[in-house]
Amino acid sequence: MGTHPDPHPAQPTLRRALGRWDLTAIGVNQVIGGAIFLMPADVARQVGNWAPIALLAIGLASLCAALCFAEVGSRFEGTGGPYLYTRAAFGRFVAFEVGWMQWFTRATSQASVANGIALALGFYWPFMTAGAGRGAMLTGITLALLLINIRGIRQSAWVVNTLTIGKLVPLAIFIAVGLFFAKADGLMNLPPITVEQVSTAALLLIFVYGGYDVIGVPAGEAEDPRRHIPFAFITTILVVTAVFVLAQVITMGVLPDVAASRTPLADASAAMLGVAGGLLIGVGSVISMTGNNAGQVLTGSRMLFALAENGELPRWFGRIHPQFRTPSNAIVFTSVVALMLMLSGSFVMLATVSAVARLVTYTGACAATLMLRRPRFEGTVQPATFVVAGGALVPALAIGSSMLILVMANRAQLLGGAAALAAGALLFVLNDRFRGGEVSGAGVPVPSR
Repeated sequence: MGTHPDPHPAQPTLRRALGRWDLTAIGVNQVIGGAIFLMPADVARQVGNWAPIALLAIGLASLCAALCFAEVGSRFEGTGGPYLYTRAAFGRFVAFEVGWMQWFTRATSQASVANGIALALGFYWPFMTAGAGRGAMLTGITLALLLINIRGIRQSAWVVNTLTIGKLVPLAIFIAVGLFFAKADGLMNLPPITVEQVSTAALLLIFVYGGYDVIGVPAGEAEDPRRHIPFAFITTILVVTAVFVLAQVITMGVLPDVAASRTPLADASAAMLGVAGGLLIGVGSVISMTGNNAGQVLTGSRMLFALAENGELPRWFGRIHPQFRTPSNAIVFTSVVALMLMLSGSFVMLATVSAVARLVTYTGACAATLMLRRPRFEGTVQPATFVVAGGALVPALAIGSSMLILVMANRAQLLGGAAALAAGALLFVLNDRFRGGEVSGAGVPVPSR
């Protein structure tokens, strides 16, 4: 007897291929971007010799938030990260705003970091900073990362892992060599500082430490997300805190006036190793920013996919490539939007949204950690495989640290964030009307409200 083709063939699914170290590399890669190469001077201008202590303090505050992400992330196996956490805890609308703001900041950050790559390469090849040369370079990098991401999650992870190692090696060399050159005598002098200086530095450093919130986004492609996600969150913060603090100490111990430097790590490295030292940091910064962009494509597209998978965006965004098993349409759309922002330069104006975006994401995930501990959620979400000790203390501290963003944000940041939230609300309403109020809810149960 002949066989008949299945009229309803199985739909392709995402491939689970990410291990705990892949997820950790994604986190480290997103936090350590281009900012670390300028950070020592920026922080020293605000708080002087208190800078290493300030970095350590914000690292501990970030660890509080990361612990919350670790606990709530250990309950989920799907793609979406904070979007899934807040959807289960607070319903569709709050979750959509979280997911929308995360995708928006990924696209604008990709554009901003790519511009940094153009400036760094322009030091050696000036034609890359303007005109056709700049456009060709930005387009080439974006298309290359787009194609790698479409080809498969394993290939994307290899690229992110390689570039993460590539950015850490120059920093490790810088720190190791610096231990023999740095003079710690001057760092012991800790003059009085004002509350305004402390708060300004704290806000700056919250942004420096930002980006780890995306670790849980590709959980739908992780081998054992409920166990590996907590490991990746905690390890990421421990690694980046060590790198940030040591880089700050070495730079301040080598340069007599860090605050006056425009390129502090490069200047300190050149002072220790000559021209080779400056080149080491220059190459490291390009690798670092390229790796950061690779991670932006990976996580940004998965956030868009998660919204579509759960019926919050048209199904087109949730298409999975039948051969490569990647969210190909979401990857293409995210990359094209980022490229348009790069070429137009409009990402500079849109960057003001990032302050409120981080406030919404961090506060939402930490509040979801507390909410999902309640007995009424038993049976609707899976039990946590990792639980933060201390009851409500750590989530409360994390929420308080996140609220500092709101207190210290300037008018432009607040208005930009409010406009982005309003745009998200409009998208939410339009999508509901377009789909007749039907939502698939494929990713996670939504509690009734």
